[in-house]
Amino acid sequence: MAIEVVSASMMTSDSTTHIARCVGGDRWVVSWLPGRTLSGQQAVTAMTIASTLADYTLSDTEWVVLDGLALELGLTAREAVGMVASEQHDLRRPSTWPRPRSLE
Repeated sequence: MAIEVVSASMMTSDSTTHIARCVGGDRWVVSWLPGRTLSGQQAVTAMTIASTLADYTLSDTEWVVLDGLALELGLTAREAVGMVASEQHDLRRPSTWPRPRSLE
């Protein structure tokens, strides 16, 4: 699991499609936490959580570690797992959402 900062504006990982993008200063948005703005350290934590979940079947000890990481984001481990799993879009690619149809 490696988290890479790309030109100080985006964080990616080799084990998950989730990303973090800098929105100015030390403010970051993470793909699996829509609507939240995080500090740079929190963004690294969020990316670590997403990468960890992509790499492992969690043991009891790993759940404890994950719970500690999630706490930094104001979440429980189980909440973080659910959010990572439910937000599976890849922000590195153009949106695949259907565009609104024009009303002609």
